[in-house]
Amino acid sequence: MVNVFQSSKSKLHGTNGTELYHFANIVYKKIASKTKRRPYVRSKYFNKEKVFLDYFWGHLETKNWNDRVRRLAYYNCALDLITNNRTEPTIKNNPNKSNEILYRFQGKTKDGQRFAVQIVENIERKEKFFISIFPFT
Repeated sequence: MVNVFQSSKSKLHGTNGTELYHFANIVYKKIASKTKRRPYVRSKYFNKEKVFLDYFWGHLETKNWNDRVRRLAYYNCALDLITNNRTEPTIKNNPNKSNEILYRFQGKTKDGQRFAVQIVENIERKEKFFISIFPFT
């Protein structure tokens, strides 16, 4: 049985993808303005280590438009999960890169919808990157 983090945030609201991008970008820019370098949040699960946010946007661009919109709706909840979560994730080695570990956390939005967040850790550099969000059934 996998533990599920209960987020205090709700999904981003918007009638179309452009609005969701706008709202997610506002949240991202607010975090990015706190540092001169790469934007990050500190994670309770990883003992207040930094989890960098910039990889997510590149990964999102590889998806089709409908999938991007579906994933972006959970952006606020994903950041809440990364920052405040203490539950155990599913952990596995990246089959494509031997120097990476994949962490998959599960969460619920304020209104009960389930989602998953993936974080990848580079073992050599000891850096963690938020890479993906998706609805989870």
